[in-house]
Amino acid sequence: MASRDDIKFLSNPNIGKSRKKYCRFRKFGIKYIDYRDADFLTQFINEQGKLLPRRITGNSLKYQKKVAVAIKRARHLAILPYVTDLFK
Repeated sequence: MASRDDIKFLSNPNIGKSRKKYCRFRKFGIKYIDYRDADFLTQFINEQGKLLPRRITGNSLKYQKKVAVAIKRARHLAILPYVTDLFK
């Protein structure tokens, strides 16, 4: 019978392990999220114009709320659209 060391894997056993998510605002020391910077805010919305959740962006709760407020302010001032088709 083959021992555990003799077994060859057909695929890499590390596939499926993702890197640890991090809050980019804490890492780079960003304190204020500017609602007028549309290029930066587009990183946090998808093609339909919806906000991306924390589990995808990796933001902390504090900064996810600030991002949401900044996007809502930019939408209100027509800097970002509310709804689009293929925004990016």
